[in-house]
Amino acid sequence: MATPLDLRNRRLPDGTPVLAAVGELDLSNIAAFSAAVTETRASAPKGTRVTLDLSEVSYLDSGAINVLFDHVDGVDIVAHPDLMAVLKISGLSDVGSVRSAP
Repeated sequence: MATPLDLRNRRLPDGTPVLAAVGELDLSNIAAFSAAVTETRASAPKGTRVTLDLSEVSYLDSGAINVLFDHVDGVDIVAHPDLMAVLKISGLSDVGSVRSAP
C-alpha cells in the first residue's frame, strides 16, 4: 500500500513553476514523485528553475534524496524545517539550492 502523497503544480506570480508535495516520500510513492519532478521540469521553459516545495513533507527516505540529487541542477528546494538536518547530512545542501520553509 502506498504512503499518502499529494503532488500539486502551480506557478508563482513571476511565472516560476512549483511542484508542492504533501505527505511522506518513501519507496511506495517515490516513482510518482520522480515522474512529477521530471514532468514539471520538462514543461518549464528552457533554463527556468523549478521550485520543489517540500514544506508539507513530514518524512523522506533515501529514495527521495536520490531523486533530489538527480534534479539538483535545475531545482530550488524549500523544505520543512524538520527535514533540513537530513538534507544537510546527505550533502544535498552543499551542491544545490536548499532552504528551510518559514
